Amino acid sequence: MTDGTAQSNGRRLFAAWWQAARPPFLIVTLIPFSLAYAAAWKDTGIAPSPALFSGILCIGFALHTVANLANDLFDHLQGVDAGGNIGGSRVIQQGLISLSALGRAIVGLLVFGAVLSFFGVRITGLPGLWAVYFLGAFSALFYVAPPIRYGCRALGEVMVCLNMGLGMTVGAYYALTAALPAHIFTLAAPIGLMVAGVLYFQSLPELETDKAAGKHTLANVLGPRCSSQVFYAWWPAVWLMMAGLFFSGVCGLVIWAGIALSLPLHLAACRLVRQVESPGADRLALDGHGHLVRKMYLINGLVLILGVIFN
Repeated sequence: MTDGTAQSNGRRLFAAWWQAARPPFLIVTLIPFSLAYAAAWKDTGIAPSPALFSGILCIGFALHTVANLANDLFDHLQGVDAGGNIGGSRVIQQGLISLSALGRAIVGLLVFGAVLSFFGVRITGLPGLWAVYFLGAFSALFYVAPPIRYGCRALGEVMVCLNMGLGMTVGAYYALTAALPAHIFTLAAPIGLMVAGVLYFQSLPELETDKAAGKHTLANVLGPRCSSQVFYAWWPAVWLMMAGLFFSGVCGLVIWAGIALSLPLHLAACRLVRQVESPGADRLALDGHGHLVRKMYLINGLVLILGVIFN
């Protein structure tokens, strides 16, 4: 094998793993951790340890990647990503990465996260952090992995809300400060609901195809019409929580900028969802518009962080 061929194969392999891991979506994980860091700094008046925070980020990124790889692996094994389904990274279907390689990567990342957690517990003296790690590891692996498969039992949004809120935001704050004040839970609530809202929108295009494959999501349990109505109310519920943070003195005035900037995106998403409510409508067309809810999450997440800093 020539050097040029080896380099070409290396680039293809790197591109395949990049496609499977989906690193750009790690911003979803970065926001709750950054919110916890900002709140810890604001509350204590001391910048938390950069080394400890970096370790927390690495654990979060590792578990997020486990979730992505495990979803690809177990959805494929159960036939959920076959046929007309649009989910997953498609690296298995395209023959880019083998099932065994995905399995080894999942195990390796779980071990990596456990090792970092061990050092985090030793450094902080907080054994309760093990509970946070095991919640994250369990949730990442068993979203679609048998026998739990909670994501196929209409519990995906509930578990995502718990992980991004209690697990990441509250857990990281606890690791950084060894404290659990009430206001960190109120900050975590809208973050968890926002990420669950992103997941919920992603399930709307595949409402019928998921159900046909035996995957019961919250959206297809509710049905086409009711699932649309829930989406219409989802983000206003987030904004009510954010308004509550302002009136309770947890966040500053900048909180209203998030609502103002994301309202047009919400209205655009609602129009698109309304267009596919009727029987026979092409729901898969919604898949190309997931950027709307991801932008809403990014805007409101950043505004929450700024609301804490400039309160």
